[in-house]
Amino acid sequence: MTIANAVSTGTWTIDPTHTEIGFTVRHLMSKVRGKFESFEGTIVTAEDVTASNVEVSVDLSSINTGTADRDAHLRSADFFEVETYPSMTFKSTAIKQESDDEFVLTGDLTIKGVTKPVELEVEFLGEGGDPWGGTRVGVEAKGEISRKEFGIDFNIPVSGDKVMIGDKIKLHIVAEAVLQA
Repeated sequence: MTIANAVSTGTWTIDPTHTEIGFTVRHLMSKVRGKFESFEGTIVTAEDVTASNVEVSVDLSSINTGTADRDAHLRSADFFEVETYPSMTFKSTAIKQESDDEFVLTGDLTIKGVTKPVELEVEFLGEGGDPWGGTRVGVEAKGEISRKEFGIDFNIPVSGDKVMIGDKIKLHIVAEAVLQA
C-alpha cells in the first residue's frame, strides 16, 4: 500500500497538544535541546500526495530550553529579536516521495525576515481514528539549518578558534494533525 492510498485528502489542523517542534544546537562541549510551546499549522493533502502542502507559524517567544535566563536571551536582539520578529514561518514548496512512508519536504523557512529554502526528511507515521470520532495523521520530520544564514550570528569566542554556540541547528518535529470536517 502506498501513502497515496492510505491518507485521506483534505485539510488537517496540527494538534499542538500532540505535536513537538524541537531543536538541538551545540554549546561548548555539549548540546542544548529546546522546543517551541506555541504554534499553529495546516497540512492539505491532495489525491497526488506530492501536490500536498504544509504551512506552519511558530511563536518565537514560546521557546523553552528548560532555563529561563537562556530563553530570555534567545528572545532578545542577540538571537530571535521577538519584539520585531514575533514568529517564524514555514511554507512548503515541493514534496518528493522516496518510499511508501518516506518523503523529502522542501519549503521556505522565514526567521527574522530572512527566507531560505529548507529540506526536511519526513516519515509518515500513519492515519487512523481517534477516541473522539475524528481522524488523525502523524508525521516525523528532521532537518538542519544554519542559524547564521538567518542573521542569528551571536557568539562568544572561547580558547583557540572555538566559539560557544554552534552554527548548525538540528530540527526535529513530531506532528499529529486532525482532519477537518
